[in-house]
Amino acid sequence: QVQLVESGGGLVQAGESLRLSCIVSGRTYSSYIMGWFRQAPGKEREFVAAIRQGTRRTYYSDSVKGRFTISRNSANNTVHLQMDNLKPEDTAVYYCTGGTSYPPQDKWGQGTQVTVSS
Repeated sequence: QVQLVESGGGLVQAGESLRLSCIVSGRTYSSYIMGWFRQAPGKEREFVAAIRQGTRRTYYSDSVKGRFTISRNSANNTVHLQMDNLKPEDTAVYYCTGGTSYPPQDKWGQGTQVTVSS
């Protein structure tokens, strides 16, 4: 049973950076895909980024491309989301996700709040 636990959210000012982390427990395979979604108040959940475990191929939404970087650390089975040049519109609850198809939505973490002030 795969479980996901996020950390690293917080309050920052526009232009600053944050790094989110997701600890992955349970067995996953090389075909597994890890990702991040977010949900802002009053809005639908939206895809942010994803990475394939085997090939390390990455995917990004247009709204974060060039500012966010997803990566995976195999040694401690964690997935990171480096968020640079944050904007107020990035304010949301961020969820770590995992799955066998793209975008990954089979498993969800509990979420971590990111707030960006202007």
